[in-house]
Amino acid sequence: MKAILVKRYGGPEVLELVDLPVPTPGPGEVAIDVTHAAVGLIDVLIRRGAFADYDLPMQPPYTPGIETAGTIRAVGEGVTSLKVGDRVSTLSIATGGGYAEVMVAPAEVTFPLPDGVDPAQAVAALPNATTAQLALTRAVTVPPAAKVLVLGATGALASVFPPIARRLGAREVVGTVRSADRVAEAEGLGFDRVVLSGQLLEALEGEEFDIVVDPVGGELRGTALRLLAAMGRLVAVGSADSSGHSVDTNELWFTNRGIVGFAVGQFLVQTPAAAAPAAAEALAAIAEGSIKLGVETYPLENAADAHARMDAGGVSGRLVLTH
Repeated sequence: MKAILVKRYGGPEVLELVDLPVPTPGPGEVAIDVTHAAVGLIDVLIRRGAFADYDLPMQPPYTPGIETAGTIRAVGEGVTSLKVGDRVSTLSIATGGGYAEVMVAPAEVTFPLPDGVDPAQAVAALPNATTAQLALTRAVTVPPAAKVLVLGATGALASVFPPIARRLGAREVVGTVRSADRVAEAEGLGFDRVVLSGQLLEALEGEEFDIVVDPVGGELRGTALRLLAAMGRLVAVGSADSSGHSVDTNELWFTNRGIVGFAVGQFLVQTPAAAAPAAAEALAAIAEGSIKLGVETYPLENAADAHARMDAGGVSGRLVLTH
């Protein structure tokens, strides 16, 4: 089968198209004929070696791809929830392998697609929508009629928070963008208001938020902390800005504010049973049309081009490999 193999960390050029044996599922696993594989920021960061010092299974040589859709071709011993021919999407966070014609994934994190759900839309939205559902129910909880602020509103993960937050009872969801040319795009994603991140405090002067969702990090994280209400929580779901930011924990103590980290990959490795109910909520939002993302496709063999686009920044919607 055709697959992408990363033999060393580096730039997009390390994504090599190779022939590999077709994998077979072991106990508790399924084999999937992959039709779509999303190119996510996490794929880019792993490829660059950003997590080289961590004990992750995706270390060279490895095949990237944790967000995939396709059709079940075989099931392993003990798998009863899925059958050959099922249309599915998977969150193969612990194993990767989605940049290939066939992949093996744990059955616990592989979900049937409802009738009428486009697999390209599923692979674009399901993983991040599931992450949003878990972040807002397991890392923090949404108070009744909550005000929610989402940083980096047009990013792939941030973009799915408005409908998920509203399904959980939020009253208003405000987003931030870096430049004025992104405002209309963010408004189209369902944010009630959109402000420029460089003018965050001025634009939202006097307002307080029950939850801040932060996939950005850096100095913007520190700025956003100042907008939390008493007993408000900032949930850090990423760190696109790797420059870091120091926090005065005494200030958190005196103001009754808090920061919670949520790394969905680690969470689902440790708590795989949490995936199915969260994915069901995410799929319901996708099926009803409240989540619909822009998708740009690339052939599998052009995976390096898609990664180069991600490295350049400014990508709107999701990039998806197809074959």
